Amino acid sequence: MDIWKIDKLILFLIFFIPGFLSLKIYDWLVASEKRDFSKSLFEVIGYSAINFASLFWLIILIHRANFYERHFILYFFALLLILFIIPICWPFIFITLSKTKLLAKYLIHPWPKPWDFVFASKESFWIIVHLKDGKKIGGKYDTKSFTSSYPVEEQLYIEEIWDLDEDGRFKQPVERSRGMIFFKDDILAVEFFS
Repeated sequence: MDIWKIDKLILFLIFFIPGFLSLKIYDWLVASEKRDFSKSLFEVIGYSAINFASLFWLIILIHRANFYERHFILYFFALLLILFIIPICWPFIFITLSKTKLLAKYLIHPWPKPWDFVFASKESFWIIVHLKDGKKIGGKYDTKSFTSSYPVEEQLYIEEIWDLDEDGRFKQPVERSRGMIFFKDDILAVEFFS
């Protein structure tokens, strides 16, 4: 069997590209271990098959009555939609649906750890980090702050450190502070405030 014959290569790409794109985008959106695509071939083909099954109506529509000859640009756009655009949208759709109250109780949450779930929202927070040695450090977690994602060990960079009073209220920013990095082994808990 010669896979490099043009018809077999096209067939392979048609059943590989959509699933590969869906899984790749999903892996970029949800923290997970690095995927070995050599072991995910059946998964890739399965997602491509789901993509084609859901778009079967469009595939039939563009392959009827000389549609290709009469509407070449529209045909080309429909192929882009089927092979690239919709497969890229599937992970966004799944993640959005998994957050709805209706489906959330039936689906396993896509984020492996609460750490990733909270910080994946990209929201701004006021944070108090409770350290294992008993200290509390407050700060502002904003657009220049950063957290590591699974499977990497939890680390937290807060861009703005603030002094706290005895009651744990934020007083004022620490002068000339450029932020602070916290390591998993030092963190006991993290509090979030709006």
